[in-house]
Amino acid sequence: MNTNQINVFNPPVGMAVIPSGSFTMGDTLDGESDAIPTNVTLSAFYIDTNLVSYSEWQSVYNWATNYGYVFDDAGAGKAANNPVQTVNWYDTVKWCNARSQQAGLKPVYYTDASLTQVYTNGEVDLAKTNVNWTANGYRLPTEAEWEKAARGGLNGLRFPGGNTISESQANYYGFTSSISYDLGPSGWNAVGAVGGSVTIGYTSPVGSFAANGYGLYDMAGNVFEWCWDWYGTPYAGGINPRGPTSGSHRVLRGGDWGGYANYARCAFRNSFNPNISYYYFGFRCVRGL
Repeated sequence: MNTNQINVFNPPVGMAVIPSGSFTMGDTLDGESDAIPTNVTLSAFYIDTNLVSYSEWQSVYNWATNYGYVFDDAGAGKAANNPVQTVNWYDTVKWCNARSQQAGLKPVYYTDASLTQVYTNGEVDLAKTNVNWTANGYRLPTEAEWEKAARGGLNGLRFPGGNTISESQANYYGFTSSISYDLGPSGWNAVGAVGGSVTIGYTSPVGSFAANGYGLYDMAGNVFEWCWDWYGTPYAGGINPRGPTSGSHRVLRGGDWGGYANYARCAFRNSFNPNISYYYFGFRCVRGL
């Protein structure tokens, strides 16, 4: 058995393997002009089975601030096992580096093209040349990696589990009177509403719903997830695409607790200025094999 096979069958604790190969990114189900189907081929990678929880965020954050890291926001969370929220793109990238260093892994993000100055503070619009894509540390998924992971091995469906969705499958805001594939019930999801409010969020504990085909939780709903890529349209296919070379907004995927079912579709693309830290933005990490 070679090393790559060993890695595949023994992923790090709390992570799953997304196998290498091709998949169809995007779909034609709902007329999304910025999600036209294209063929993408990806190398295998690990991904967190759960969203980064508030307690996990705090553990790394507290370590990082003692080792020279400076964050824009302290992050927030409804409870320890709920997803961290109110984090901007810059802070999630710095947190990935801190998580890597705390674990004794090689950081991925740098402020120089020679990859010697680890990114630890400030709002730096990193280019693809600031990323050590072969490092063994943590990073944000590319948009293509996120969508392949979300689909769970299935192609062309609206959601990780099929073409319809209900509030027993994900944390989103039901709107059955206007969205035919939303099986509801309408309104806030009862799981997220426990102990919450609009101002602190109706997030649900990570892993509250069934996993997709790759064993991943909350790939639809709960909090939108930051991705590496600058937003661009149309997105590129091909081998290991990493998005445009520049832009003004970074991509978010997956929907959130306050959004309708259409936002939770696998192909739905959201984007915001990377310095925005709303209470429905969170993330999860990936690692290369």
